Amino acid sequence: MLTAHRLSKRFGATVALSDIDLEVEAGETVSVLGPSGSGKSTLLRVISGLEVPDAGSVLWNHADVTLLPAHARQFGLMFQDYALFPHRDVAGNVGFGLRMAGGSASEVEHRVAEVLELVGLSGMERRRINQLSGGEAQRVALARTLAPAPRLVMLDEPLGSLDRSLRERLIVELGEIFERVDSTVLYVTHDQEEAFTIADRVAVLRDGKLIQAATPEDLWAAPAGVFVSDFLGFSNRFAATAIDGQADLGWATVPVDVPDGPCQVVLRPDALIADETGKITVTVAGSVFRGDHYLARTTTESGSQLSISTPTRPHPGQRIRIRLDPAGILALTE
Repeated sequence: MLTAHRLSKRFGATVALSDIDLEVEAGETVSVLGPSGSGKSTLLRVISGLEVPDAGSVLWNHADVTLLPAHARQFGLMFQDYALFPHRDVAGNVGFGLRMAGGSASEVEHRVAEVLELVGLSGMERRRINQLSGGEAQRVALARTLAPAPRLVMLDEPLGSLDRSLRERLIVELGEIFERVDSTVLYVTHDQEEAFTIADRVAVLRDGKLIQAATPEDLWAAPAGVFVSDFLGFSNRFAATAIDGQADLGWATVPVDVPDGPCQVVLRPDALIADETGKITVTVAGSVFRGDHYLARTTTESGSQLSISTPTRPHPGQRIRIRLDPAGILALTE
């Protein structure tokens, strides 16, 4: 089990990490999610031993490893740019760490073949790095990280440079690989869908602080505040005042479960349902095709802006009736 206890790190006047407390259980995959500059990569570098924290500690199974050099921690770190050696072939890259650790030629050869099979690259030992596609290079980098059998696998934006279709396929395959080897994984990304697909839990960072750590389901159902809600893409948010369990949005009155006073009402995408019997009428301004649905920009009769999901393409000026599902309504006080 990995424990990050009150980790803090500054670079001059910039606070990169501030009192981070995070645990990763054995066999668990935790995604670290957040915008650029939130401290995600710094957290990985401190845990890996590439940076020394200004305060706090890193523990593995309750043993303090904060001052251990990176090579002594038995952690594996895969960088965003893969950092492959262009002058070595695939086998040379994958077996590099094993050779540095003193493995015999036969041991290295056997392990290289083993991990290349694991990542779907059997028989590519002699392929040159400049002959690899982006997806193949990503797999080679992963194989090199897994080859020494690290007790913790860390990945820093491993799919960031790949096109969307390849990312969607590889993220599923990564999850399958981690499950097969029963890895403990810390996975950094700025992509919500990527984090939700691969992670058992998601830790959301902002300005070096841990805002919320929860399962994807709990994060979606109950984001801890406006920042997490906005970062998850919940675009339908309205300032309101809660009075006796109700909040007036100007175009609808909705139930809220917060104390009386100012609040932010968030409507998740599943809260707005196109329904001919609905009591709310909106006018379509435009729409974006999202593969299996259209995301329509609409305006209520009172002038409020709403984004709604529709199965067919709506036309500008078209009027649509909708209803609200209370299960998708969130009220936030911060």
